[in-house]
Amino acid sequence: MNDAPSNEPAPLPDELAVRLRTVVGTLVRSARTVDRLASVPAAVLGLLDTRGPMTTADLAATRGVRHQTMAATVRELTEAGFLASRTDPGDARRKVLTLTKAGKKALDTDRRQRVGVLADALEETLDEEDRRALAHALDLIDRISGSIRDGHSFSGEREFNTGAW
Repeated sequence: MNDAPSNEPAPLPDELAVRLRTVVGTLVRSARTVDRLASVPAAVLGLLDTRGPMTTADLAATRGVRHQTMAATVRELTEAGFLASRTDPGDARRKVLTLTKAGKKALDTDRRQRVGVLADALEETLDEEDRRALAHALDLIDRISGSIRDGHSFSGEREFNTGAW
């Protein structure tokens, strides 16, 4: 399972952080090669799927883009039949965007394709012991994610070379 001798010192957190970011980024980009949706529209659909109805302004703020930029994406997704808008019951001046059945289907199709690609790669490259090791590593990554999500992350006091972002 672990090829490193136990008497070797553990890698430094900064070194692991750089490698983790690089490896996870490569994995995500590799799995997305089968996507039918472009990354920005997929991200918008994903937000609406996970967070529920939102306004264009909410989506723009969440994605860190200008309102006009998000409005163009929303327009494209609405024209494609992936989004619907309705008047906000609390404020008739606002339009709330929701995912349509077609939008949910497109999003789910891409997700299933990515899972399939990953499952095929796991089956092709990992034996049973490797899969157990990966399952353990995923538990660790989940703990790291929880720490970041809960606000126990980077304090801004470290200085280190992270390589290309």
